[in-house]
Amino acid sequence: MDAVGATPVPVDAVQVVAYTIPTDAPESDGTLTWESTTMVVVTAEAGGQRGLGYTYAGTPVATVVADMLADLITGEDALHPQARWTQMLHAVRNLGRPGVVAQAIAAIDIALWDLHSRLLGQALTVTLGAIHESVPIYGSGGFTSYSDAQLRSQLSGWVDAGIPRVKIKVGRDPSTDPARLSVALAAIGSGTELYVDANGAYRRKEALLWAQRFADHEVRWFEEPVSSDDLAGLRLLRDRGPAGLDIAAGEYGYDLHYFQRMLDAGAVDCPQADVTRCLGVSGVLRVAALCDARCLDLSLHCAPQISAQVGAAVWHLRHLEYFHDHVRIEAMAFDGVLRPQAGGVLRPDRSAPGHGLTLKAGDLERFRVR
Repeated sequence: MDAVGATPVPVDAVQVVAYTIPTDAPESDGTLTWESTTMVVVTAEAGGQRGLGYTYAGTPVATVVADMLADLITGEDALHPQARWTQMLHAVRNLGRPGVVAQAIAAIDIALWDLHSRLLGQALTVTLGAIHESVPIYGSGGFTSYSDAQLRSQLSGWVDAGIPRVKIKVGRDPSTDPARLSVALAAIGSGTELYVDANGAYRRKEALLWAQRFADHEVRWFEEPVSSDDLAGLRLLRDRGPAGLDIAAGEYGYDLHYFQRMLDAGAVDCPQADVTRCLGVSGVLRVAALCDARCLDLSLHCAPQISAQVGAAVWHLRHLEYFHDHVRIEAMAFDGVLRPQAGGVLRPDRSAPGHGLTLKAGDLERFRVR
């Protein structure tokens, strides 16, 4: 190719499948229980290359991709993923953007960025203009359904892998949480940061009470103490919570406008964004720009294989959630996955084209639901 974009490369096809994969044990957090996770996978083909994108959501996301967006993108230039992203945003006006529709756009956008990079013969991090060689991670799981032995084994496993930050779920049965915190602290020892995630389980004053209790247990990160929709409640926690305990939320932000409201409200110490929910690579880069303008760190939520690629291009990056379910599923689903390295980081491979992942479709076929 003589010059980027000199000759359009039309998208030949956009296809979508969905897989529902059982968890390795029953799981729960402060507000939800589950025993499986559905991954929606999108492929986009052009110029003899195939791009791969995905999101974690129900099969209605696949329906939006197939019925509303695939034909829109087919025939358009694969060398301009942000132009395709803009087309999709305009096309979904009457569907409503947050939730299912945003995740459908995210999966396609990820596939188009991967395709674009492969057409250029570049690693995705190079195409995105990576700032960082590696992305810090924290181990995430610690489900409220776990026994003390399960909790201890998972946390100590992350520490043994060199990950210096770990997170557990709290809030389902608050009476058990002090004991679970003690188990967690004993498992990780000194030198490892402990985080907690309530998934919106508390009311405002209850969350304030627990913020102090968590701080007394040396917790440094309190995620979604109240609902992510309660920006005033998050601001209350941020203003009145103990020093040294960061308030975080944002995983359910589905568009740029939500993050603008969150940041204008001063609701969190560190916002979170999910590349598989917040309108894909194109969406997260725009959220990152909002944070950059405020010199505010951004943490990336889940989907570690694609999030590590995008995180390398985020200026004010705090870290990435290395979530147990997604780590397990992505290892099952893809060849080319990144593994934690010394210091608790993921290091994207700049020698591999695109994001470096290929789908193990045969291995997943028994889980296919669409």
